[in-house]
Amino acid sequence: MIGRRQFITLLGGAAAAWPVGARAQQPRKLPTIGFFSPNARSVAGPWTAAFVQRLGDLGWSEKKTVAIVYRYGEGGAEGAIESVAEFIRLKVDVILTHGEPSIGAAKQATSVIPIVFALSADPVGTGLVASLAKPGGNATGLSIQSTDLAGKRLELLREVVPGLRRLAILANAAAPTNILEMGEAQAAAGTLGLEAVVLDIRRAEEIAPAFETLKGRADALYVCASPLVNTNRVRINTWALTARLPMMHGFREAVEAGALMSYGANFSDLFRRAADYVDKILRGVKPGDIPVEQPTKFDLVINLTTARALGLEVPPTLLARADEIIE
Repeated sequence: MIGRRQFITLLGGAAAAWPVGARAQQPRKLPTIGFFSPNARSVAGPWTAAFVQRLGDLGWSEKKTVAIVYRYGEGGAEGAIESVAEFIRLKVDVILTHGEPSIGAAKQATSVIPIVFALSADPVGTGLVASLAKPGGNATGLSIQSTDLAGKRLELLREVVPGLRRLAILANAAAPTNILEMGEAQAAAGTLGLEAVVLDIRRAEEIAPAFETLKGRADALYVCASPLVNTNRVRINTWALTARLPMMHGFREAVEAGALMSYGANFSDLFRRAADYVDKILRGVKPGDIPVEQPTKFDLVINLTTARALGLEVPPTLLARADEIIE
């Protein structure tokens, strides 16, 4: 028979062992994705949703089988360095981001953690990967071929503005990919016999002064996409419409916000496809062994309400080719 003192001793020993047993029963740390977008949350929201939905299709349930740490910028890549440093401290299993400055910040901070870029304008030209077929290193993802589309965008713009002679190109010259696209747009303008003037904006505060300097010097506006432009798309569109400038953008969200037209890859689709990359990496595939893919389709989106406001008639042949018409 156990005496009172022996019983207390045994009870105390069992109690001391409980935390060890409890720890053994705790679930393992979930695979974790560090998600950074240099755009504001309001801009990146649809892309984020597309990514998460596709992850679900692939069997990853947020907070149940995978954890996602979300961080957003406000139109610049300044937050990328801080966010990537946080991801490294948290020991995330993969980093998902987009845009050359943010991808570059991640590449510079870690050569170990896999990086998936949902969209890159020119991953080979900017040195992010060795080649599309064999990226090497710790990064892979999707290329949007933005610079290659400048000529096509100007041809489409000229169909709506047949009297186009003078073109303004809005770009952030501090962004490497904008420099590439700006050069392509200038070259395409020259080929089409257009005069081109560049509006360089590097901060939101420079948008209004840039349009003030334009004052009747252009018949249309070509906008190079960047987090700064994406976040301030409503402000840019407002100034352009006030100046009665038809606008060509590279992403459909700008047309939803009042721009005349856009031609480019579907960003939500690219983020959806990025989930497949993350899935492979979480299941053990090395990022350097996964080829960089390119868009399979480019969307032409036209805002007829804006066309009417600018007194433009969109040719029926162009409307027939549009993937989406906003009225």
